[in-house]
Formats: sequence, C-alpha cells, structure tokens
Amino acid sequence: MSIERNQLLSCFDGLLQPERFKDYGPNGLQVEGRREIKRLVSGVTASRALIEAAIADKADAIFVHHGLFWRGMDGRITGWLKERIRLLLAHDINLFAYHLPLDAHPTLGNNAQLGARLGLQGEAAFGEQNLGWLAKADFASAEQLAAHVRAALGREVTLADGPAPKPLRRIAWCTGGAQGFFEAAIAAGADAYITGEISEPQAHLARETGTVFIAAGHHATERYGAPALAAHVAAELGLEHHFIDIDNPA
Repeated sequence: MSIERNQLLSCFDGLLQPERFKDYGPNGLQVEGRREIKRLVSGVTASRALIEAAIADKADAIFVHHGLFWRGMDGRITGWLKERIRLLLAHDINLFAYHLPLDAHPTLGNNAQLGARLGLQGEAAFGEQNLGWLAKADFASAEQLAAHVRAALGREVTLADGPAPKPLRRIAWCTGGAQGFFEAAIAAGADAYITGEISEPQAHLARETGTVFIAAGHHATERYGAPALAAHVAAELGLEHHFIDIDNPA
C-alpha cells in the first residue's frame, strides 16, 4: 500500500501540531522527494549515515527528530549539508523533521517514551513551553537512580549530586540538550533531574541545592520518540516502517 506525500505530512502535522511551538528550525517536510510513499524509515538525526542506510533500505521517506536546517545556520548549501541534500535528491527521498513537537507529544514523544523506558508515569509540568516532565518516584539514593538509568539506556551516565545523600521522591526530566531546564526543575520541587547533556554550571547547582543531576546522553535519551511516532503513523496508514539507530556517543 502507498500514500501520497501530503497525506503523510498531514498525519504528522495533525499528531504533532508544530504550529503550537516556537522552535529552532522548520518542522515538517524539509526535503521533497517522490510523491508516492510506501516505505518509511525513522531515525534520530538526518545524518549522512542515516540517509545512506535509508537508501540501502529502499525508503521513500525519512522521519527524524534532528533535521537539516536550524536557526542561525550559514545558509549556504556546501560541504556536509550539500552532500546530505544531494543524496536525498538523487534518490528522490522525502525528509520529515520535527524537533520540539516530537519532544512534547504526550504519549509518543521523546519525553513520554523516555519516561516509559524508565518506568516513570509523569506529565509535562515545567520549563520553556512546558517541555519538562515530572513524576513521583521512590529511589533510595542518587546512585540507585543513576544505576537504574544506566541499565535502562545501556550506557554510562554523568552524575552530579549534593553533599548529603537523600531519598528521591520527585523525578524531573527533559530529553536532549535541556541542561538549561535544571533551575526550573529545582523550582518545580524535583529531587532529581535527568537530561541528555551537562554543562559547567549544573554540577555547582547540584552541590549547592542538593538536587541530583544526571546526564544520560543526548542521542541516548532521544532515540525512542521518532520510532514510536513513525511506527504509529505507519500502522495507521498501512506503510512499511523500519527504525535505523545510528550510534552516537554524545
């Protein structure tokens, strides 16, 4: 079974409602390919490795969280950007990308899917555009929570903790590069905050406020939303779907 490109775009837009968000780049169809689509590949980032894997997989369309175009980019189609676009155009593949809308979807988005992976039942509660999530939990210590996240995601984490160990009853999280939400998580009453990355200020804030900070990897925390949403749409529209996870240490 195949569907028309704009039908797939309408389905993505209907689920993700990109018009609700002030984002860092364009959401939706970023590169136009063939009109008829029957095989959809999902991935985290529109890297050359993902595009080449999608070509090998005979994809008609790619759905990602991190697209090609961002606010403040140079704008010239040269080098690595030219090569990615060249491959997409040469093989007539559509590229769909949704950034903050995919983070925020209440069941299929990155935050919802990471929460499910960690066994946390939460909801959007704080931070810029209400992107941060908060849930009740019961962890005896920061080390226990860090071990739980490490096991769930299959990678090492960076842990910043306060001077006095304490039980953790309220866990906040926001996937990717949301270390800047740490202060909002503290203000929301979180005992611990989980995100993808850590910058220099967060270690000091963790020590001074006693709120645990865990950085579990940008890619590692955001590799669940794209396949969940793409699989849902593919099942609804009768498309073939394949998730391709291009490993990233970040």
